[in-house]
Amino acid sequence: MTGLHEDRYFDPDPVVRQHARVLYDQTRALPIISPHGHVDPAILASNDAFQDPASLIITPDHYILRMLYSRGVPLESLGVAPIDGKPPHAERDPRKIWQTFADHWQLFRATPTRAWLEYELREVFGIQRELDSASAPLVYDAI
Repeated sequence: MTGLHEDRYFDPDPVVRQHARVLYDQTRALPIISPHGHVDPAILASNDAFQDPASLIITPDHYILRMLYSRGVPLESLGVAPIDGKPPHAERDPRKIWQTFADHWQLFRATPTRAWLEYELREVFGIQRELDSASAPLVYDAI
């Protein structure tokens, strides 16, 4: 996984970046209150363990689903059931869903989704290994 530079989202102008750094340093320990998210707030409020990485990260995230679907990955293979309930049925094995996601990880290169996920994997879950087809089971188990 590439290094995540601490100032990666700040303006390249050194003067602006310095001001941004000061503001960020003053607020970085505060909780994030955001009306936009893809994790069910009930999971965070209850502080219970989540079921699996696929249902936490992939299935509820419309950005991930749309990217993969736009490249020909069937939604059913990502755990999304057809509205009418007819076949093909949604994949239920979270490891297979995660593997499908990892098999297409390269599609997220240079996207905000990838930036967020790399941060999440590294900073939240402590995973230093790059996600790809081969590492998918190891990353899944680490999460």
